[in-house]
Formats: sequence, structure tokens, C-alpha cells
Amino acid sequence: MASFSKSILTNKSGIAKVPDYKVLLFFPCIVLFIISCVKDPTIPVLITNPATDITINSVTVSGKINSDGGSPVTVRGICWGTSFNPTIEGSHTTEVEDSVIFSAEITDLDPNTLYYARAFAENSVGIAYGNEIEFTTGIAAPEVITLVISDITDNTAMSGGKITYDGGAGITAKGICWSTSPEPDIFDSFTYNGTDTTRYQSQMTDLSPATKYYVRAYVQNAAWIVYGEEFIFTTKMSDVEGNLYNTITIGSQVWMAENLRTTKFNDNNPIPNITGNTEWLNLSGAAYCWYNNDISYKPTLGALYSWYTITEGGLCPSGWHVPTDEEFGTLEIFLGMNPDSINIWGWRGTNQGTQMKDTTGWDNEGNGTNTSGFTGLPGGYRYAAQGAFYALGRLTYWWTKTENGTVEAWYRRLDASQNDVYRASTSKKGGKYIRCLKD
Repeated sequence: MASFSKSILTNKSGIAKVPDYKVLLFFPCIVLFIISCVKDPTIPVLITNPATDITINSVTVSGKINSDGGSPVTVRGICWGTSFNPTIEGSHTTEVEDSVIFSAEITDLDPNTLYYARAFAENSVGIAYGNEIEFTTGIAAPEVITLVISDITDNTAMSGGKITYDGGAGITAKGICWSTSPEPDIFDSFTYNGTDTTRYQSQMTDLSPATKYYVRAYVQNAAWIVYGEEFIFTTKMSDVEGNLYNTITIGSQVWMAENLRTTKFNDNNPIPNITGNTEWLNLSGAAYCWYNNDISYKPTLGALYSWYTITEGGLCPSGWHVPTDEEFGTLEIFLGMNPDSINIWGWRGTNQGTQMKDTTGWDNEGNGTNTSGFTGLPGGYRYAAQGAFYALGRLTYWWTKTENGTVEAWYRRLDASQNDVYRASTSKKGGKYIRCLKD
């Protein structure tokens, strides 16, 4: 050390100067010292960005690596879950592409659910996680089934709904809505059935008689109003006695889909009930009876009336009338009958009778298709010349309002063995059924 100090020189300013050969020995020591001071690598440093593109079952989450910690990042991605601090031990994505900014679209999430997510990155030292973010998926649309219409009267009907899915959120309202136009919604007539059950029934009130309605169930949650399948029904009409009748719209006409069964005129005066054969063949005025004088036929077949009953008082309910021969022709033309055949005496048409006959009740495989909805049943008739009952199960007759001379009137007839429609006139004393037509 002493010999080294002797070799130190001073310049004119008194500053020590190391000889050149001594400097060459000194610098290598400095280089060795710098190499020994390099830091060891650490885990990466990164951030998690806020969630974007949130839907009811998906989201996009991205991350950014601010530092690789001195060792290349080999894997990066997003991990998520419904608990705090999600890790790669749970749900996660992985990305090996060398990028500072990375993202992942996460799918198959549950609606209306709070999730937590973190970006992660891995290098040779270990795994690092970014800050935790949270997001809530959107509320899904609920689902509801409309219940079949039931208990139809002339001014009320029942329906309802069954909720099959709440959309991941609580139900805030449910009920049914209806209108005389398709696709009714809650801006039309509706019911409110609370929030506490999944299956419910509702009654529609203040309906108009013999009117077509459209109805749908609805359900509402915090984000959606959803409607079930649409059903169509027609209210019934009632007579003066309160008997209810199904109705059907055929073309531009609205018909009763059942035979009239009132025992009173619409002014509430009674119609004579003639049971004896002799009395019936000698009558010259209003009369009614049940087939074979058996009232058990009333619900299905209705009453048999003499033609005089049509003219002696208001037989059909108010707003309805017994159809004319021409109006029956309008029905037949709508069902496809050639207009040139309408006024022919006898069997006319092709399959119009089949369209008008019910699908059950007719003998000898004579059932119809009832595609018209007219629902004709083989109720037989009461023979004017004898007052006796005939042909139950085989044929049926309906009076028209139109006379053919002084002692006869026009009628329509369907047979089990025929596909077409018979037109003729007969004695006004005959006992035949009545279908009313809306004015």
C-alpha cells in the first residue's frame, strides 16, 4: 500500500494523478463490480381493465402488462368467478401470444349475476394477478305459456299463464291481455295477477257476445315484458232464457254453431210445446218439441220448430234472425259451391255438406270434417204429415225464413250418405231445427 502511494503524482494544481499503467489495473475492478449488482427477476406487474360489452350471458375483459418483472411472460389471460379474488384454479382463459394488452370474451354466464374478474400473467418466477373488477350480467327475458281458454260465456271467459323462466330476476307483474285485434298487449284490456306464483288464472269480463277475441298471457321483470302464445276464441250468445250458444264466423257471416233451443220468444212469451202426433199434424201456428219428446236431447240437438214459429214472434235473440234462403246460399258459396247451383232444387255442390257436418254422430261413417265450424248434427226431424219423429243419426234439416208459396217454406238438409247440400221446400208444419244468423 505504501509503494502504491509513492507512485501517485501531483500536477501543478496539486491534484493527485495516477500513472497510466496503474489506471489500466484499476478499471477492470470497476467492471467486475457492476456485473455483480444486476437484480433478480420478479413476477409481472399488470392491471385489469373495466368490463365491456356486458350482455345477459357474456362479457369482455382485458388486461395490460406494465412490467414483465425481468423475465418474459409466457402465459396471460383472465380468470373469473362469483367469489372474490378468482384465480386460475377456477374459470379462466389463457393466451400465449406475446402482447402487452390482451382481452377475452367470456361466455356461458348466468343472467343477472354478480361476477368478479382479474387479469393474470405468468413468467419464470410465478403468477401475478391484476386488480379485481366486478360486473353484473344483464337480465334475460322471462318466458310464459298462455293457458287454454275455458269457461266461455256471452260476456266472460277464463285464461291464464304459466311462467317457465323468470329471466334470472324477480317477476314484477303477470296476467293476461285481450283485444278484438291480433297481438293484444298491456295497453289493451288486461289483468294483473301479482308476482308470487308461476301458474295463474284470470277472468276476462265485460266482453261482447258472439265476438272474436285474441288473448295472450304476459309476464314482466325488471327489464322485459314478454307475451305468450296467442289464442283466439269467440264469445257465446244467449237467448231470452239464458241458454248459451257457440258462434262461428264463416266468411262475412256470423252463425250460431248450435241449434236454437229456446222455449220462449225473445219477448219472453212461451212457445207452445206440442207433443202429440195428431196435434202436431193439425197445427197451424207456432210450436216446438224435443226429438221424440225427450228433453235430454236439448243440450246437443236443440228444439224442433214449426215454420210458423219464425213469423209469429221474435224467435232468435235480439240482434239475430232466422236466415233467408239467399243467406244460406251465401254460406254455401263461401264454402265453394258454384253460384250457378245455389237455386237448384235437390242435391247441389261438391263437399259443402261434409264441411258443415260435425266430425262425430253421423251413422254409416257419414261424419264430416266440420272445416266450416258449422257443426251440423244428425238430429232427425218431425214429419208434417204424421207428427212422428224420424231419421235420428242419419240426417238433419234447418228452416230458412223464405216462403215458397203459402203452405211451404225453403229448407236445407244434410245426410250421412251425402257430401253435398240438399235444398227444397216443404210444409210449414214440419218440425225442423233453426240456426240464427247475426244481423
